[in-house]
Amino acid sequence: MAKEPKLNLIPLGGMGEIGKNLMVVKFEESILILDCGLMFPEEDMLGIDIVIPDTTYLLENKNLICGVVLSHGHEDHIGALP
Repeated sequence: MAKEPKLNLIPLGGMGEIGKNLMVVKFEESILILDCGLMFPEEDMLGIDIVIPDTTYLLENKNLICGVVLSHGHEDHIGALP
């Protein structure tokens, strides 16, 4: 019996907040990154200029990344690109 293909949507930022939009689409052994945004700090985050998503998962799986799709050019969607 053939194995069902597996699709995972993994939000690394942008859920329940404004900014840090970063969604990982993992299909089988391939990762597609949707957006890579930053967030501007809250007023109580003194000394912090920008807030970026935690990209540990991507660093640990960098060999699976096949592409990046950017939805549009606003900082909350592209500002955390390396």
